[in-house]
Amino acid sequence: MEVQETKRLKHYNNKQKILLVGEGDFSFSLSLARAFGSATNLIATSLDSQAELERNYKNGKANVEELERLGCNVVFGVNVHSMTTKHNLGCSATYDRVIFNFPHAGFDYGREHEIKTIMRHQELVRGFMKSARLLVKDEDKGGEIHVVHKTEYPFSEWKLKTLGEKEGLELVSEIEFCLNHYPGYSNKRGSRGYNDSSFPVGKSSTFIFKKQFFY
Repeated sequence: MEVQETKRLKHYNNKQKILLVGEGDFSFSLSLARAFGSATNLIATSLDSQAELERNYKNGKANVEELERLGCNVVFGVNVHSMTTKHNLGCSATYDRVIFNFPHAGFDYGREHEIKTIMRHQELVRGFMKSARLLVKDEDKGGEIHVVHKTEYPFSEWKLKTLGEKEGLELVSEIEFCLNHYPGYSNKRGSRGYNDSSFPVGKSSTFIFKKQFFY
């Protein structure tokens, strides 16, 4: 029996079962798939419907089509608060990695430094963490939840470590995030008529969480 070659891109490889949440134009998923030469280990999801994706992102349709040709399961209409009820995402403790890049609750709540805005963002992240904790494998089986997030003020006020602790997750590592490590990835604003526009990531990190057994 032929042994599958391990292909890697930064923290990820083709032998991990990976769930991607909150994709914009699916370019991050596609960056992984191209590096692996396959996307059969990926499930890539978006809150948008397929029609919204095609309307909002000029490369969205082409990216999804390439992902599907490479074997990716693309799922639309996935809300992080309720994604455990999406039967096509699988059962509990399924994934080696669950990834949410640059979570953001939108631009309708005020300025980024305002408490009410920060609380909206925290609510989104906690909802994701609560759901992701049910879907990721246990710590002893190597399961990790990854959140890519800006680290400077006011984004530092989201307090990801504390949010994780409240949802039974331990922050085990924080690694500098570099956009150019993921060829083809174009981060998106995804809101307020500027969906297809990128934003400067500035100083950002991949925050890596694992389940706390004593939770």
